[in-house]
Amino acid sequence: MKYWVFSVLTALLAYTAGCLKSTVLASNFVFHKNLRRLGTGNVFISNFRRIYGWKGALKLALVELALDLLPLAFGALLFKSGSHSIVGASLAGVCLVLGRLYPASYGFRGSHALIPLVLMGFFMEASIGIALLIVAVAVVWLSRYFSLAAIVGALVMIITAVLVVDDPLAVRLGIIAAALVLLYHIPAALRMVKKNEPRLSFEQDISYKFDEKF
Repeated sequence: MKYWVFSVLTALLAYTAGCLKSTVLASNFVFHKNLRRLGTGNVFISNFRRIYGWKGALKLALVELALDLLPLAFGALLFKSGSHSIVGASLAGVCLVLGRLYPASYGFRGSHALIPLVLMGFFMEASIGIALLIVAVAVVWLSRYFSLAAIVGALVMIITAVLVVDDPLAVRLGIIAAALVLLYHIPAALRMVKKNEPRLSFEQDISYKFDEKF
């Protein structure tokens, strides 16, 4: 009975956390600027980096890491009593990814879930998280496609979870999380094939200095 209660609590917290936007939290508590005016998707990432630089990107990343780590740690802690921490963290990971991709608070129109997927991998097995992180960084750097990194990361999650994780339920949850990411990025994959998907820009740009303050 208690595991049903633990599952509901974990799912609710994780999905709620996934529905929250790190950009909104960072706007209110860190940067004190409305970051949402920078755009969405790759446009936001490129604009944010050119305005705030890598130090600003690090601050934003820390906000998102804190937001994603909380439900994962909560799920792992709740299920620790029965030596099922990996199941608790994996359940939280699925619901976190679901909230990030399909947030009820934003009309079920979400954004990427690559960071939650990577963190979920670390909670399942350190080697999975490391593999996901290395692959994601390499794909983003080489291709400039964040969506491609999410797709490849999801495939890596499926393969490594099957090969490394011993708990069958945790493996299934890892596959579900990865499948959600793959499903969400089908439109982006089609745009990449047609070469209509915008790429990330890592080039130095000072044109924003001539823009109006927002």
